[in-house]
Amino acid sequence: MEFQNARFITSAPSLNECPEESLPEFCFAGRSNVGKSSLINKLTNKRRLARTSNTPGKTRQMNYYKIDESIFLVDLPGFGFAKAPKDERDRWGRDIQQYLMNRGTLRLILHLVDARHNPTKLDEEFFYWMAVNRQPFSVLMTKSDKLSKNKLTSSRRTVEKILKEMNIEVPILECSAQTGAGISEIQSLIQDFTEP
Repeated sequence: MEFQNARFITSAPSLNECPEESLPEFCFAGRSNVGKSSLINKLTNKRRLARTSNTPGKTRQMNYYKIDESIFLVDLPGFGFAKAPKDERDRWGRDIQQYLMNRGTLRLILHLVDARHNPTKLDEEFFYWMAVNRQPFSVLMTKSDKLSKNKLTSSRRTVEKILKEMNIEVPILECSAQTGAGISEIQSLIQDFTEP
């Protein structure tokens, strides 16, 4: 898979409106403004494929992108900072949970955390939820280019410690949508989970 032929397919507000289950799916989850859309753009080498914004909470539906006619990348609404009414945020939470629990073609959840900050309480709760529900996931530490090597190492150790205390062992990849660091490793990870 080359990650070259990428196109937007649809925005689905709920599980019922997702495309027919046909191709392996890889979803990008994390708090608002952690860089999900930017990372999808870098993975596909298309600067404007996924819409990015400086305003947290812009992604309000599950945005589907078809890659090389082989897989879907799914950009999920961010959690935590969206400036939306509480009932709307609650609905997003229910819709996303339905998707994560019941989507038969979902292969891997890519959970993004900002390398510059410790995982939030919501991040930790999501780690635990995925583990308890046996959802395969990986942690992507975004914006790694913003930190010195020592600070990045320290940040990674913090994430490793949190996961270890929960008895969770998953891949942790450092990446940057700006420099391209870690992009080939993420592509390889997706490739590994694409093959039956």
